[in-house]
Amino acid sequence: MPAAPMVGNVFPLESLAGFSFPRQQRLRKSRDYARVYAGGARRNGPGMTLIALAPGEPDSPPRFGISVHRKIRGACRRNRIKRICREAFRLHRGIFPATGDMVLAVRPGFACDSPAEVAAAVRRMRRDK
Repeated sequence: MPAAPMVGNVFPLESLAGFSFPRQQRLRKSRDYARVYAGGARRNGPGMTLIALAPGEPDSPPRFGISVHRKIRGACRRNRIKRICREAFRLHRGIFPATGDMVLAVRPGFACDSPAEVAAAVRRMRRDK
């Protein structure tokens, strides 16, 4: 049997399959964001808030959305923050609520530069219930 294909000589493609972020796990519509903001439980952290809403249907996959405040100037900076937060959700899915919808609302005081820092901040928020 041939060896697994390598991506940039780093990881076999099969090992990355569990780290995907498919469309059904994303919050995409503004009405979904509004529903989470209106009825979700909030956990505040350094420069961010995690808002989680219990699932409407049993066995529904968790859905994740990111909201970055416009006071964070520059589209490039806001998009970088969104990429970092998405990567944190992808790589550290176990620290986020297992079901329901959640929004990570990023405020101007946000200072995390890596997915690991975002994951650590979310762990602290979840622990400080």
